[in-house]
Amino acid sequence: MTSITQRKRHPKDVMMYIAIYFCAALSVFLLLGIIIYVLMKGIGQVNWQFLTGVTSILKGTVGIAGNILNTLYIIVLTMLIATPIGVGAAVYLNEYAKPGKLVSLIEFATETLSGIPSIIFGLFGMMFFGETLGLSYSILTGTFTLVLMVLPLITRNTQEALKTVPDSYRSGAIGLGTGKWYMIRTILLPSAMPGIITGVILAIGRIVGESAALLFTAGSSGLLPAKGIEPFFHKMLESGGTLTIQLYLSASKGEFGAAFGIAVVLLVIVLGINFATKALAKKFDVNAKKD
Repeated sequence: MTSITQRKRHPKDVMMYIAIYFCAALSVFLLLGIIIYVLMKGIGQVNWQFLTGVTSILKGTVGIAGNILNTLYIIVLTMLIATPIGVGAAVYLNEYAKPGKLVSLIEFATETLSGIPSIIFGLFGMMFFGETLGLSYSILTGTFTLVLMVLPLITRNTQEALKTVPDSYRSGAIGLGTGKWYMIRTILLPSAMPGIITGVILAIGRIVGESAALLFTAGSSGLLPAKGIEPFFHKMLESGGTLTIQLYLSASKGEFGAAFGIAVVLLVIVLGINFATKALAKKFDVNAKKD
């Protein structure tokens, strides 16, 4: 009698295996090809002056320090607003709300928001936050616009992370006499933390790579703020172009050396985000299993 392991593979199974491995290899080669091409074109542009200086026609210098700072501004402000709202909304939908029309409507709204083109978010942000609220072209306008864009991503990832927590955790905690919020805060959220962190870091990745919405809302200025605490915080109300905006502007002017240099910096940031996602998710997963 032939065992399962000794049985000959069907020709269709072999073809499927070949197709799967071919697709996987193609994906890896495409990624490596893009990385190698960008590095070859732009690595020579990246130096200390490029990373710490600002672009000046009078001095003849090219630098992206202001753009890096603007990118960090927008990342920090967006995540400070979007993370608690997104996680809170997911906790409500998953743990408090009763299944019905309201929950279905909220989930439909989040899914619809995640599918809207970013250029439409930019148009809305420019008209509402910029014109109606009087924030004009500023980092704050871009931040509020990006909050709307990443909220669905954080909410859906947190929901899925909470769903992976076994129901026995909930019933066991309630059976021991703990309150529902205490159970959520001390058991559910720590257990779901790897998935939540993954959603947050993916949202940061989308912020880093966004350009269309920010072009309409945050503007394109790459200047550094003046020294001092007050100018540093006042920068939020001023125009600020991120790295992706500066890349677009450099490429549109035919300055492909600077454009590829910015692309190298963006690639490093994106790869760092992906490695951080895997490391943090693994760390919290190990801690959750120990507990």
